[in-house]
Amino acid sequence: MIDLKKLALLKESLNSAETNLQTAKQLLADALGETDLPKANLKSMTDALSGSSESEGSKIVEGVFDGQGMVDKDGRNYPVPANYASKSKLVTGDILKLTITDEGRFLYKQIGPIDRKYVVGPLTYDEGQYKVITQEKTYKVLTASVTYFKGEIGDEITLIVPQKEDAEWGAVEAILPKFESEAKAAAAKKEAKDDLDGADLDF
Repeated sequence: MIDLKKLALLKESLNSAETNLQTAKQLLADALGETDLPKANLKSMTDALSGSSESEGSKIVEGVFDGQGMVDKDGRNYPVPANYASKSKLVTGDILKLTITDEGRFLYKQIGPIDRKYVVGPLTYDEGQYKVITQEKTYKVLTASVTYFKGEIGDEITLIVPQKEDAEWGAVEAILPKFESEAKAAAAKKEAKDDLDGADLDF
């Protein structure tokens, strides 16, 4: 006899382990300075940055958000907390100001949001990465964003992406749970059928 409670607990444990593994991969990518933003795009975005400066013992650095971290004018990578990026809905190309305090704290502030647009698609999981498949392309999304919005595979996701620049990453704006999306589609289908049944047909 199948113990449904044990199966649910096992599923929850596997999901937790999967999330932790993805988070660890992202931290490793940050540490290695990896970025998915095309170099040409990244250079054009960072050319106008003012660089770094000192203010009352604190170091101030401007940079461009690349979907996971911040890249300054000299190509140095700075880790951006995934929770902060998710809650702030940072988009690839946004200009950030980083203040590094005497105590070593990293304080980020968005100072130049890039032009945005919205796209919609289902949430998928492939090769250890959450992705959203839209009509124009497939975008990666931060695991922290999926966790923050309590997303599940198959949910319909509204993403914020750069309006003009090409990007690998999108920021989660909102999530419509799969069952609500299916119910919405079923209601629309029923309404269309009712309209057809009630229509006067001339032959």
